[in-house]
Amino acid sequence: MTVRLPILVASLIAGSALALDPVFESGPMQLRTGATLTASDKIDELILKRLHELNLKPANVCSDAVFLRRAYLCVIGTLPEEEEVREFLASKEPDRRAKLIDELLQRDEFADYWTMKWGDILRVKAEFPIKLWPNAAQAYHRWIYASVRGNKPFHQFVHELLVANGSNFREGEVNFYRAMQDRSPRGMAATVALTFMGERADKWPKKKLDALAGFFSQIAFKNTAEWKEEIVYYDPDADKEGLSKQAIFPDGKPVHIPRGGEDLRGVFAEWLLRPENPWFSRNITNRVWSWLMGRGIVHEPDDMRADNPPSNPALLELLQREFVTTRCDMKHLFRIILNSQTFQLSSIPAQETNEAIANFAHYPLRRMEAEVLIDALNQLTRTEESYSSPIPEPFTFVPEDVRAIALADGSITSSFLELYGRPPRDTGFESERNRNTSAAQRLHLLNSSHVHGKVKACPLVTEAGNASPAILAEHIYITVLSRPPTEKELTRITAYADSTSTSSRELAEDLVWALMNQPEFIYIH
Repeated sequence: MTVRLPILVASLIAGSALALDPVFESGPMQLRTGATLTASDKIDELILKRLHELNLKPANVCSDAVFLRRAYLCVIGTLPEEEEVREFLASKEPDRRAKLIDELLQRDEFADYWTMKWGDILRVKAEFPIKLWPNAAQAYHRWIYASVRGNKPFHQFVHELLVANGSNFREGEVNFYRAMQDRSPRGMAATVALTFMGERADKWPKKKLDALAGFFSQIAFKNTAEWKEEIVYYDPDADKEGLSKQAIFPDGKPVHIPRGGEDLRGVFAEWLLRPENPWFSRNITNRVWSWLMGRGIVHEPDDMRADNPPSNPALLELLQREFVTTRCDMKHLFRIILNSQTFQLSSIPAQETNEAIANFAHYPLRRMEAEVLIDALNQLTRTEESYSSPIPEPFTFVPEDVRAIALADGSITSSFLELYGRPPRDTGFESERNRNTSAAQRLHLLNSSHVHGKVKACPLVTEAGNASPAILAEHIYITVLSRPPTEKELTRITAYADSTSTSSRELAEDLVWALMNQPEFIYIH
């Protein structure tokens, strides 16, 4: 295999359909007209209007096979199974894409995947430098998971985090204030600004940061008799610098100090979460757009500032309005973006310019997240990974059937996850996750015993029997790439099998490994 594989890999990658083959496209983008336009239609209208202003042409709409794979990876971080691919591609229902989106939003994997995404932003990590400790990290993860699974209104989700009090072992949301490297009032204020406003407060003038810090200057922490448990609570005497008297809202409005010394965090939360306050809705709608589309309308999504304007202000305003009018319904926001033709554009650009990328003229290529990639390899090969913590704590060993997207603690990792850029969860910055590609990553997929062992154990290989090259190719392509092979690919594979006289099992082994090394497998496209 190690002798034959490079020939097949080179042959298939050289002829990869990802390099501008119309098999990935279904037709031009077309605007709907009439009085009953949906929010998704309005997204497309604003995108096309902006592209017209810039004299840019949109890409074609992607094929059903590309949409299926993209939707699975973007919504639930999971590849479709062979039966799901065949069923969807055979469907003639005109609303099959919308139905698939609704189904994916209800899947168990949706909660796992988006809890992982929020775990990055909210810094769910037991060990250094966050040091939540395992019990607290698990409690924090369970709270986030329950909130995502129940589609908790996002303003309620944020309010509970901002005003949280109690034991970090028993009240998961309390860990928002513990999962910070800097737990001074200014450090907490900067984290709140980054997480919920998309603002990098470390670049603010000191007076403005102090004004925000005043809202968090009366938070206190105390230990209990239980090892590593900590109580977070409101304490008016905790404000040693008098910052609470300097509190001013970030928009410059004065603060009405409640009588009786009430917790100022609640005052700030009430200001932040008002429907008319764009600071909150602008940040979250831009983040969700960035997560689904690979790039924010404001880029980077956690770098909101006056000199970093949105590429399409009207689009961002539309998303904010939809989000607010549905009372911060996260799944509604997902649904309108996913149902837009903009999300469903091909990744094959009509023109390759930075302006086209910034204005979403085509869908951007990006590598799978580390957790999604290892889960995909395990799913295809029916193998498992072992995850454990080097620290002798509770939850040191993770059951082998737990997927990487469901790992609760950012401290529990593996050499594969590290190699492919899993974020350390130290700061909450989006840029902590590294989705760049490297020679080491390519060599690991091509040559490592880790991947080789998975391929050899793969049912696609072990159950190959005496199947013909054409039957094997169709089965493997649909399972690995979520589409049938093209005629050109079938010809190449058949010629390879004939020229090397390989057995069906050897051909299957070579083909699985070759496809796993294709850009089409590694990238969301």
